[in-house]
Amino acid sequence: MTVKKVGILTAGGLAPCLSSAIGSLIESYTSKAPDVEIICYRAGYKGLLQGDSFVVTPAIRDKADVLKKHGGSPIGNSRVKLTNVADCVKRGLVQEGQDPLHVAAERLKTDQVDVLHTIGGDDTNTAAADLAAYLHDNGYELTVVGLPKTIDNDVIPIRQSLGAWTAAEQGARFFENVVAEHNANPRMLIVHEVMGRNCGWLTAATAVKYREMLDELDFLPESGLSRERKEVHGVFIPEMHFDLEKEAERLKGIMDEIDCVNIFISEGAGVDTIVQEMESRGEEVPKDAFGHYKLDAVNPGKWFGKQFAEMLGAEKTLIQKSGYFSRAAPSNAADLDLISTCADKAVDCALAGDGGVIGHDEDQGDELRAIEFTRIKGGKPFDIDQPWFDDLLKGIGQPKGEAVAVEHH
Repeated sequence: MTVKKVGILTAGGLAPCLSSAIGSLIESYTSKAPDVEIICYRAGYKGLLQGDSFVVTPAIRDKADVLKKHGGSPIGNSRVKLTNVADCVKRGLVQEGQDPLHVAAERLKTDQVDVLHTIGGDDTNTAAADLAAYLHDNGYELTVVGLPKTIDNDVIPIRQSLGAWTAAEQGARFFENVVAEHNANPRMLIVHEVMGRNCGWLTAATAVKYREMLDELDFLPESGLSRERKEVHGVFIPEMHFDLEKEAERLKGIMDEIDCVNIFISEGAGVDTIVQEMESRGEEVPKDAFGHYKLDAVNPGKWFGKQFAEMLGAEKTLIQKSGYFSRAAPSNAADLDLISTCADKAVDCALAGDGGVIGHDEDQGDELRAIEFTRIKGGKPFDIDQPWFDDLLKGIGQPKGEAVAVEHH
């Protein structure tokens, strides 16, 4: 199949790779296949359903590198599940009686798109796979080539998802300032809630990055400026069991000694326990279009803060969430290299008609390839037995808990 026209869309939540990925795809097509027309759908699948797109002009191509210097997604995102018909009707994206898959497929046919690049997580890319299958069954061949975007770094079987390294670095920079709030009140408990619905990788990686930043600082303990007061004292993630009372006893000892405690938690840590508690009070816990609990309603940071505050005798508890700060950042150097490599591979695969999600395939020796959509899944658990995580826990004096299986909420 000769590729004459490609479409690009970004979907789901933000990550520090979207703008850079768009720029890298445009640059790669301009270099390898300059005659291929490129269009971008605004606001993800919403734009596809509504036929809202624009053409990538020569002026955009000439300055595509500018996109790599910014965070967010200039073409816009949305959370739309094409197989959730009721939600699409409710939001006015399709009419009653219409099948969103059919509407999206007809739009791609009308726009004469040969290749669709989807930049998103597992939901985004599996939705694109449904689209490709639907079109194939109806006599229209479309190659879908996805790029894996999620700061959770939890896409099976992809070694490293785009934007996750940057998110960890930015989360650490966020806490670098927040931690000084321990000076504002005696017996201060600071809870740093990090994004990660089912996977603790980002929380752990953020803590490691933050401690590397501490390594670069000078301290003056005689004045009260000590590393101990800026240290991470506890890391709590969905994949590792911990005894709340024992951890509280350990952390209370730290509080008694240095007058503050700083903990990092994944936003998905303890969700099942918190939901059960809420439902036992007769509260209904809302879900999004994909059936996930809305974590702002569950609010794990607040729950953990309350539990620990009472047991540590904290006078003040500060709960800070770095998610929106970190996920909207421009890509760092490491991510830019990964994004550029994956975008080049995505264009090569697109021109060859090889569909899938581009990534280093952990089940095939970390080969960079178009991974079959049927093998793409979310909720890859963080491996707590990795040496760097062991080093983190040893460095902060936290006992390692047993690994636990995590349900994909």
